[in-house]
Amino acid sequence: MKFFIDTANVEDIKKANDMGVICGVTTNPSLIAKEGRVFEEVIAEIASIVDGAISGEVKATTTDAEGMIAEGREIAKIHPNMVVKIPMTVEGLKAVKVLAAEGIKTNVTLIFSANQALLAARAGATYVSPFLGRLDDISTRGTDLIREIAEMFEVAGIETEIIAASVRNPIHVTDCALAGADIATVPYAVIEQMTHHPLTDAGIEKFKKDYIAVFGE
Repeated sequence: MKFFIDTANVEDIKKANDMGVICGVTTNPSLIAKEGRVFEEVIAEIASIVDGAISGEVKATTTDAEGMIAEGREIAKIHPNMVVKIPMTVEGLKAVKVLAAEGIKTNVTLIFSANQALLAARAGATYVSPFLGRLDDISTRGTDLIREIAEMFEVAGIETEIIAASVRNPIHVTDCALAGADIATVPYAVIEQMTHHPLTDAGIEKFKKDYIAVFGE
């Protein structure tokens, strides 16, 4: 399973990229708004850091296919690595069909059922993004959805990639990898958490003390 970072914070993207563990970035209107910057400027800066897929979403206020198509074309022009993020709606599927036919990559977001993922894939989506954390919030196992979509895609021979989104913790990451997700898009805080284990931290401290005891500082 590959990793994208889910943020619009350039500093977090730089840190994750320097670790060598990410191959893409996902953003959304809320993440962009949180940074308080112009969308195009943020995306262009991200593209200068990460050499991989970068999802930029159409405006949250754009609900018709024509508007999404027009915005999608503009997003695609920002950089060759751009992926247009489209919400899972009837109008969104119409937009995906047109953009895909033009060779523009798309990521259908806010997916909460296997049927939604199947429809998005058949419309031509490059990626589908099921939100497991939000399902967990309503006492539904999000990783079960990841597994169901992965099995469905394998049976049908569908090449659309599954991005596990709304990932909240390292356990989610492990579960998604086992469930068959192609990609997990995670906040930097989760990536940082994944680097730690109490025994690793304790081992480093012991090695340090043993070295100092023999060789000094």
